[in-house]
Amino acid sequence: MSENRKLAAILAADVVGYSRLASEDEDRTLARLRALRSDLIDPTITVHKGRVIKRTGDGALVEFRSVVDAVRCAIEVQNGMVERNAGVPQERRIEFRIGVHLGDVVEESDGDLMGDGVNIASRLEGVAAPGAICLSEDAYRQVRARLDLSVTDLGSTQFKNIAEPIRVYMLRVAIARSTATAISQSATSHRIGPTPPRLSIAVLPLVNMSGDAEQEFFTDGLTEDIITDLSNVPGFFVIARNSTFAYKGKSTDVRQISVDLGVRYVLEGSARRSAERLRINVQLIDAAGGNHIWAERFDRDLADIFAVQDEVTRRVVEAISGKLGDQNIVTRSRPSNLEAYDLCVRSRGKCNISKSDTADACADLERAVQIDPNYCEAHSNLAISLLFGWMVWGEPQMPGRAEALMHAQRAVEIDPGDSHARRILGCVQLYERNWDEAERQFDAALQLNPNNADAVAWMAELHVYLDKPQVALTTCAEALRLNPRPPGWYFWVMGIAQISSGQYQEAVASLSRDETYGTGSREDLIAALALVGRVSEAQEEARLFLAGNPDWRIADFTTKLPFKSMTAAGPFLDGWRLAGMPE
Repeated sequence: MSENRKLAAILAADVVGYSRLASEDEDRTLARLRALRSDLIDPTITVHKGRVIKRTGDGALVEFRSVVDAVRCAIEVQNGMVERNAGVPQERRIEFRIGVHLGDVVEESDGDLMGDGVNIASRLEGVAAPGAICLSEDAYRQVRARLDLSVTDLGSTQFKNIAEPIRVYMLRVAIARSTATAISQSATSHRIGPTPPRLSIAVLPLVNMSGDAEQEFFTDGLTEDIITDLSNVPGFFVIARNSTFAYKGKSTDVRQISVDLGVRYVLEGSARRSAERLRINVQLIDAAGGNHIWAERFDRDLADIFAVQDEVTRRVVEAISGKLGDQNIVTRSRPSNLEAYDLCVRSRGKCNISKSDTADACADLERAVQIDPNYCEAHSNLAISLLFGWMVWGEPQMPGRAEALMHAQRAVEIDPGDSHARRILGCVQLYERNWDEAERQFDAALQLNPNNADAVAWMAELHVYLDKPQVALTTCAEALRLNPRPPGWYFWVMGIAQISSGQYQEAVASLSRDETYGTGSREDLIAALALVGRVSEAQEEARLFLAGNPDWRIADFTTKLPFKSMTAAGPFLDGWRLAGMPE
């Protein structure tokens, strides 16, 4: 076999943590890599006159005619990866290490390259940080006067099977720093400033002290009810349940929680439930100084649970505001039966988690309504569970739609002053395409309780369907202020608002988040990827999605979603069609 020696610029690239990514989700990882090669890597190599020598499952060796071309190609690839990883959790990102060397190589008759020039490039890639490029001294000498680079001199490094030490320079592309800063600022932009409102509080999940894991749902429900009661107090800023439950089971300093959530006060404690008794220990902390300003133990009959909730709320209001709590507490409709209450509380964690969980929630709530026909929350939660059943999980629309509307209206009849009930009725009316009535109910929910973050997020979704994307984006930001660590569907709403407003790259970041991806976001992620020009990635996502949803059709989806006009639906239709989704 003949050989030919020559001087060549060699680029070696490899995916960081490929084995871990593949083991967690091989199909999605391979799909993303194929799309990256098609949309970003191969076109960039071609533009810079590179030649792929060989590929591995997670990397490549590429020859260039000049080091300048090789480094420009590396920078463009790494910049492109920063954009594609924006908003993606660290553990799910595809990141490359890249090494570039100028050296002597042997070219075989089949075009393959061998020798120290190739080996050194591979060793350089191995020492590069994720997202960075390492250059040998020979390569750096060729580009330092031709390209505006900011490098770190790593000194001389002895590589395995390389005779002489190699001086190494590491380049971190400028966009990586600026983008990371922008992402960080964006992620925290919804937080309150350094001085939180005086009447602001976060209620941490009460610790279950009963020794019975089955009672965890009861303790969580008790926490949620205290949050709801406090959020109804006029003038109070109360962080939503999802954000405080992010700290469940974790040992976190309350001062850090105060900074994270933008509140002055933190309420924490524990609860123990027995057959007939309820014991609750709570303490209120002024988080700025870590001082305990009030603590109390309640030891009551289990039947007094709602009186205890009211008492905790009253005492917290008095301690924070200095005013009698009885003057500020908004009385909510309470169940008349503890069994119905247990069933309702159990259902809270099941709604819209999966098809079977949603069905279980419906069964629990139907039983609760039978036991206590005037239980407002049971009717509301049954309505939203029925809505998700036909809207998300493929249950028959009839009688699900009619029953959802009936239960939502019944809840508001029972307690017109319940913000949660108003919000649920708005949700059902929205998907009945009664847009004006949906907006009226959301407005009513927020008039009753300005802390109702879910109502704000649903209002944002309504604005998307009304073709008011900028209003939707502003409303999303307000929802995140109230709920800084929200459930994944908040980012789905943010993503569809970004699609509607033409912010396709931002939409990809929102819809790719782990807590959002794989739920309602996947269809819209396909559209966003296609609209931003990443058609191959969109097609790979479409292939994976359709494998599990073979009956999905554009016509069905747009019929189900309550767009008020085809103009509002236009960007989504364009994206799906670019990705080749079935009509």
